[in-house]
Amino acid sequence: MVIPRTRLFWSVSINHLVIDIFNASVPVLLTFISGHLLALSNTQIGLAISAYQFTSALSQPFAGWLADRTGGRWLGSGGVAWTVGWQVIGLLLAAATREYLLLVIPLVLSALGSGAFHPVGAMHASDKTRTSDLALFFFMGQFGGGLGPALTGILLDSAATRFSIFTQPFGAPFAGRLIESGSVAPLFILALAAIPAIVFMAHTVPGTRAYRATSAARQDNTTKKRLMLAPLLMLAAVVMLRGLVNPGLVAFLPTLFQSYGWTPAQYGLIASSYWIAGAFAGLVAGQVADRFGVRLVIAVTLLATAPAVYLLGVVSSPAAFALAIAVGAFSGSSHSLIVAQTQRYMPAGTGLASGAGLGFIFGMGAVGTLVIGTLADALGGISQAFQVVAGVTVITGLLALCLPKDRPRRR
Repeated sequence: MVIPRTRLFWSVSINHLVIDIFNASVPVLLTFISGHLLALSNTQIGLAISAYQFTSALSQPFAGWLADRTGGRWLGSGGVAWTVGWQVIGLLLAAATREYLLLVIPLVLSALGSGAFHPVGAMHASDKTRTSDLALFFFMGQFGGGLGPALTGILLDSAATRFSIFTQPFGAPFAGRLIESGSVAPLFILALAAIPAIVFMAHTVPGTRAYRATSAARQDNTTKKRLMLAPLLMLAAVVMLRGLVNPGLVAFLPTLFQSYGWTPAQYGLIASSYWIAGAFAGLVAGQVADRFGVRLVIAVTLLATAPAVYLLGVVSSPAAFALAIAVGAFSGSSHSLIVAQTQRYMPAGTGLASGAGLGFIFGMGAVGTLVIGTLADALGGISQAFQVVAGVTVITGLLALCLPKDRPRRR
């Protein structure tokens, strides 16, 4: 594997790790708040996460368009700072007021920062002759997504009560009789740790004048290529259905395993397992796709995801960790491949293509989250909703086989 050595690549990649620590921590945070500060239904949790994902998704095409024209120095680094700052405000308001709206509004506003950062990062990390560079950039983000739930769960667990220990021996009639409480204050440590990365990116990403001076030649070359509309629409159909399993499904892993009596540290760790597996699998998938083609890798990995999703919904033992790893690896491995294909199908602007691709992925994930939450309440549990997701994932893998064949890329 060719490892990029530029400061620019690593500045956006490190910040991708940082911002996805905060993005992936949202489901764990909401699950903790539901159990210790403010009771929330599956629909409310799903609605909050969906609103977060939708806001991020809808802002990304515009952010990508702007990045193509400015280079995105302040758009990217400011986006990371914005996300961290508004999440801290949301935590403070939730702890002080115990009001759902005062939790959700700052949370949704924080998603604008994620929407601003991702197209900038993908634009500066991209090498259109190698899928593996973009795969490494997304590895950093997914690895951050893996660290986030575990770190958040451990920090929250350190400030939470465990009254359920006393009621469990007496069985179901005593379950929930003692109200759990806790504090979100330990999470401020994560916010402080993000500052050096933000400063590094602000210093490294080129300003508007420098970026325009170096990008003129690239723009002349890319504008000669045409939009590939039919392949783009087929890819959009795959992403639309894939949104249920990735990233929609992971939003409810903490809630599912909290219902089994797992602690915040434990259900945070299983969500981390999902994301970290996807990070490492994405690196491998980038290499394999460079050799055998993107279409085949997307289809095979999605088909392999379906049985693991079905079993994950019914297994409550520690074996669930292996299933979460399998689901995360197979479903997450196609993330960078989808963005790389979008850039190839929309050659006029890398930032705009990245923003459109990522925005659509996150937007469909938002729809998936909302659908899973609604299904869980309608069908009587998250387990039943996961069974539906497994069936849809099979259809998605078969649909991916209809994507146009692509030539192997330079390694």
